[in-house]
Amino acid sequence: MNSKNSEKATLGGGCFWCTEAIFQAIKGVKNVVSGYSGGIAPGHPTYREVCSGLTGHAEVVQLTYDTHVISYKEVLTLFMTTHDPTTLHKQGADTGSQYRSAIFYHNEVQKEIAEQVVSNMESYYDGPIVTEVSPLKIFYEAEEYHQDYYRNNKEALYCKAVINPKLSTLREAYGDKLKKVSVK
Repeated sequence: MNSKNSEKATLGGGCFWCTEAIFQAIKGVKNVVSGYSGGIAPGHPTYREVCSGLTGHAEVVQLTYDTHVISYKEVLTLFMTTHDPTTLHKQGADTGSQYRSAIFYHNEVQKEIAEQVVSNMESYYDGPIVTEVSPLKIFYEAEEYHQDYYRNNKEALYCKAVINPKLSTLREAYGDKLKKVSVK
């Protein structure tokens, strides 16, 4: 992929394991890294510190995508429809500010698109959207055991109970946007 065609998006949609699994399945998404952003505590936070709620960081993914295959607007539309952007500091059973819905934009163009997508999505939901739209200040990569979590732990209870249903819904709603999976 030519770096001219490559952009990054940083998104918080609750547990980063779910958001990572969703975007790893999308055509044009080349890389997804789980991490933390949006906090107030200085230095590289640990998972334990983020889960305490005291650092102010959100669990996020930072994805690199090919703009010739998928646009930022399409990335955000997928994001906004694959988690609940109407619940403040909560996704499913996960609660706390680290699970907030957030779009951390990388530049002013991304900010404008993010605000437009959030506004356009208001009619899609019954309640008001509470997704934070903020500038990306810094992205901290999460610990290695969080990377490729779903791919490495498909038999884990969380993956079966939470991620599998999200991926099933993704296949139904966005089958044309998914990478082809080779059968061996």
